[in-house]
Amino acid sequence: MIGAGPAGLTAAYQFGKAGIHVTVLEADPVVGGISRTTVADGWRFDIGGHRFFTKVPAVSELWHEILDDGDFLVRPRMSRIFYGGRFYDYPLKATNALRNLGPLEAARCALSYAWVRIHPPRDQTTFEGWTAGRFGWRLYRTFFKTYTEKVWGVPADQIQADWAAQRIKNLSLFSAVLNSLLPRRNQKEITSLIEEFEYPRYGPGMMWERCHELVTGQGGDVLLEHPVQRIRHADGVAYAVVADAPHGPVEFPATSIISSMPLPHLLKAMDPPVPADVRAAADGLTYRDFLSVALVVPEADGFPDNWIYIHAPDVKVGRIQNYGRWSPYMVKDGRTCLGLEYFVTMGDETWSADDTDLVAMATAEIARLGLLDPTHVEAGYVVRMPRAYPMYDAGYQANVSVLRAWLAANATNVHAVGRNGMHRYNNQDHSMLTAMLSVENVLGADHDVWQVNVEEDYHEEIRVGDKMKANDAG
Repeated sequence: MIGAGPAGLTAAYQFGKAGIHVTVLEADPVVGGISRTTVADGWRFDIGGHRFFTKVPAVSELWHEILDDGDFLVRPRMSRIFYGGRFYDYPLKATNALRNLGPLEAARCALSYAWVRIHPPRDQTTFEGWTAGRFGWRLYRTFFKTYTEKVWGVPADQIQADWAAQRIKNLSLFSAVLNSLLPRRNQKEITSLIEEFEYPRYGPGMMWERCHELVTGQGGDVLLEHPVQRIRHADGVAYAVVADAPHGPVEFPATSIISSMPLPHLLKAMDPPVPADVRAAADGLTYRDFLSVALVVPEADGFPDNWIYIHAPDVKVGRIQNYGRWSPYMVKDGRTCLGLEYFVTMGDETWSADDTDLVAMATAEIARLGLLDPTHVEAGYVVRMPRAYPMYDAGYQANVSVLRAWLAANATNVHAVGRNGMHRYNNQDHSMLTAMLSVENVLGADHDVWQVNVEEDYHEEIRVGDKMKANDAG
């Protein structure tokens, strides 16, 4: 296994249950990948916010197999958009949105939606066209454009519709109106939006720290600070993995490899090297990086949301978490942490800034928004996470196809799984499912792992017959 995040550790655990010895190689000094929980001075920070909710019963069952039921909290789901000094429910509820916008702007939005019903955007392969076609141009510019461009750092018409298709799915203004009018409180007989989710009391990292223990208890090896450098292959299969151990390179023989390392890095590690065109495709896949500034404030200065999306264009912050609303065990009595999230590129001005300067910037921005008195900030911490989001630019699908084709022809026993491993914005549950199916494939099944997370249902929509306990939102 390459990578000790949700996908890699899930695969290791499933192999262990089948009595197969595994070795997991992880570049970082901790497990969990983007689903880790960072701890600083007793405060605990989730990297992006990970709700435990899934439409895949096998994944939910595995969560509860790894952690005891008592380790989960049932948390109310609440997130809003902050725009123009007002809070808007998210997912959008038409009555709330139109009331906040006022009668004149509400009428304009309704007319804009009617216009796209008759004159849909010509190009719906981009995020801009796809979203405007489902909400109208005015609501798109108000509720989707600014935040999305903060996430990706490029204009929304340069982002592929896959981003919307995987995050918004079939939610439209019509379904938003419908959901705003239907009865609430986890109504089971109708299609509705989730209102509760599960969450480990000490954060998502608790899940993967426990899974790490279970894997080692099965006899597996989880080797931290072992970044993979080379994957030796011949005659259509990979037969060894070379990692940089703390005391020098170490080679591990392999019969099968399940990899959640970034897909382009996987291809660039091949020994002998891949052809020039495959290398060019790997170079064409990029990532967006993530940085969070956690501000310690009195509990009374928090807000009831798990997080708030910030659509104000005059600040860099894209989203603000309230860690105390995820779990009271993440914070200390009488205090909470507000995590201001910035979507960045490694090496840019924000990523490279000193932690002290970043805390000052976050404090100034949350004060500018009117959400906090800056004198109430008692401490601040910075968490950086490289390669948090696979970039969905115009060429990514073609590049992924080139890399998949090369692996299928030249390394048939290498299985790409997870978010970065497949260069697909998988949620935690989807990442786990790709790992579970890949293990079954190694054991003789024939699943198409690349069909995971292509369904057209909105992630947070409950339908009759769905069996759910808790969808990761990170």
